[in-house]
Amino acid sequence: MAGHQDIGKLLIISGIVIIAAGIALLLSGSTNLSWLFRLPGDIYIKRKNFHFYFPITTGILISILLSLILYLISLLFRR
Repeated sequence: MAGHQDIGKLLIISGIVIIAAGIALLLSGSTNLSWLFRLPGDIYIKRKNFHFYFPITTGILISILLSLILYLISLLFRR
């Protein structure tokens, strides 16, 4: 049942990463991270009665960071 132990380790590490990210967000304050959601390349259209925001660059950045974190976690489980 080594597969269950690996899944358990992955869940524990994922939980620690999520908790660390939450603590970092709480300690940084809401105004310090406002730049993250207004990166160059994000589409923001503001009209009189219409607002549209599509975070292309932010999504790509978050995807790269999550891929890197998951890659590093996978390195821990290789034998």
